[in-house]
Amino acid sequence: MGLDRDATQDTARDAAEGSTGAAAGDTVRRLRDGMARGVLSFPLTSFHDDGSLDPDGFRAHVAAQIATAPGALFPACGTGEFFSLDEDEYRQIVTIAVEEAAGRLPVVAGAGYGWAQAARFARIAEQAGADALLVLPHYLVAAPQDGLVAQLEQIAARTRLPLIAYQRGQVAFTAASLRRIARIPNVVGLKDGHSDLDRLQRLTLAAPEDFLFFNGAATAEIQARAYATVGVPAYSSAVHAFAPEIANAFFAALRDGDGGDGKAVERLLRDFYVPLVELRDRVPGYAVSLVKAAARLRGRPVGPVRAPLTEPSPADLAALTTLLTTGLDLVGAAL
Repeated sequence: MGLDRDATQDTARDAAEGSTGAAAGDTVRRLRDGMARGVLSFPLTSFHDDGSLDPDGFRAHVAAQIATAPGALFPACGTGEFFSLDEDEYRQIVTIAVEEAAGRLPVVAGAGYGWAQAARFARIAEQAGADALLVLPHYLVAAPQDGLVAQLEQIAARTRLPLIAYQRGQVAFTAASLRRIARIPNVVGLKDGHSDLDRLQRLTLAAPEDFLFFNGAATAEIQARAYATVGVPAYSSAVHAFAPEIANAFFAALRDGDGGDGKAVERLLRDFYVPLVELRDRVPGYAVSLVKAAARLRGRPVGPVRAPLTEPSPADLAALTTLLTTGLDLVGAAL
């Protein structure tokens, strides 16, 4: 009798693993298709002026993002201030994103901290209907390669959702570690935020053919052409959160070989993206604060940032307004 029960349990486990593999494969296909079609959207999390979550504002913001046809939606990640959300707020954010996406594009929720807490967020995202998880860098401590691999193994063992690892800060995989994480059944890709193209080339060569890679550098457009030379043309776009017209125009020019007079990419880089990076680098945290401020300038209901982030100074906000007008003028859109 015990043997029969064990065999039944083994069969059930094998069926569950097979189902997980099929779901992961479908998610990879949808993500790959989306990455070829458009930029990856990382929506902002909306807060009221008192700092409380604004679900209605977030729903409106996500709906507007989806209407501009991004390749995929990544709620509650770095741009979405994952680090400031409690579990109930996270559940609301992911649920709204899934409802608004309605199966039209993949929804990849952020999850992070240590593996035990990341697993709690993973369960919430799974219950909310997310298609996959972006595993954000773990909290605080530096760790050896074995620990970085074990972190993903622990999270993967606790969710059926496909995982995309995010290497940035204290997380940087070697080619040998990349081979190991690629063997974890539901680890399907890597987002790179280091911009070390030598290392990244080694990782792409070490990975299985169907493994996903995308450029997750801050203001990724600046390095999009360089990433493409090592086989990583897909990228996330913080600019899409406040000016999808600019983000989509840049993506189209890059994808189509900069058609027309061949200068669209250079004009956007020189007159919009590079000045934006220079403004962003003035104050720590501006990578999110400026994006939110720019979204508010466009009338988006995203509200303020939460501490420890701070709002742009009046002088920097004025510079952002001028820069945003310049960028929109370049693509023929209105502020």
